[in-house]
Amino acid sequence: MKIGIDCRIYSSKFTGIGRYVYELIHRIAKLDKINTYVLFFNNPEFIKENDLPENFKKILIDAPIYSLKEQTVFLKTLNKEKLDLMHFTHFNAPIFYNKPSIVTIHDLTLSFYPGKKNRSLLKRIGYNLTLKTVVKKAKKVITISQNSKQDLIKILKTPEEKIKVIYQGVGEEFKVINDQTRIDKTLLKYNLKNPFLLYTGVWRSHKNVPRLIEAFHKIRTNFKVQNLKLAITGKEDPFYPEITNTANTLNEKENIIFTGLVNEDELIDLYNAADIYVFPSLYEGFGLPPLEAMACKTPVAVSQVSSIPEICGKGNSVFFNPESADDIAQRVYALYKNKNLQAQLIKNGEERVKQFTWRSMAENTFNVYKSCLSN
Repeated sequence: MKIGIDCRIYSSKFTGIGRYVYELIHRIAKLDKINTYVLFFNNPEFIKENDLPENFKKILIDAPIYSLKEQTVFLKTLNKEKLDLMHFTHFNAPIFYNKPSIVTIHDLTLSFYPGKKNRSLLKRIGYNLTLKTVVKKAKKVITISQNSKQDLIKILKTPEEKIKVIYQGVGEEFKVINDQTRIDKTLLKYNLKNPFLLYTGVWRSHKNVPRLIEAFHKIRTNFKVQNLKLAITGKEDPFYPEITNTANTLNEKENIIFTGLVNEDELIDLYNAADIYVFPSLYEGFGLPPLEAMACKTPVAVSQVSSIPEICGKGNSVFFNPESADDIAQRVYALYKNKNLQAQLIKNGEERVKQFTWRSMAENTFNVYKSCLSN
């Protein structure tokens, strides 16, 4: 059989859809030596990816996501390849493609939190039309949590039996680093020292970072933890000035370290070094960072909303109401002061992480391929 996979969002970096596609390709390559796989790339990933077996074929598309070329050039190439099954690894796909397909819907964030970049009427229409069409045409819809499955059923009225939940994995790279010199070097680079709280991720409205800063301010002032710092990674986004504005308004700029983008080794170092990892997000399709922190034996405090309780699991983290800065502050402070609870969460979290592997993700996805090809 001839199976196509959309690799236009593809990256060996640790998190996001790019990593999902990277792990899928390389794990499937080990599982299946019989079927032919056609991978559709944009540059520079097309040039970079050369470590594939003989039954894998690369095609350069250079059709950016959400573009006209996606709906024209990509569509023409797909039809030319005469695939038995096409896997769209994200909802953005040619809406006039009518051959057998499956699609992975990671989340419906843009349905709940469109963000400041996607509020134009044209973009909203394009998003809704593409999402509905691609999901409706797919033989099977893969999603990455039960919560996202319920969102699909609720918003798009997708039949439950059409949806397959397949969890993502935590990379083996996330682990305890015993080289203290390496960790100290990273901390020195970013002018960080313990104790500090850590947040990692993009700057978007649903990530709820301003409220985390408010909670941090309350911990320092109300609970008198004057030496506590907060490290926030991620590229500064001019569309979300309220993050730095909140830090300035609360006079916390000296106590909050905005690291900018960190490299992969530094990210692991920060997970290892942090006293507590805090994840205040209002919505997640899955939510990998808390699991990554658990893998590095760092206690975790997370939002009790959307998929986060499902993924983190009971007894492995402290939960808070992300809508309340007071509740975030109280629960994070209680964890900060309770060393026994920290130890218990670290122990439980270490076991929890073992349930999420990229190998399992690929095996379950491969089973979906086989099921669709046989029907």
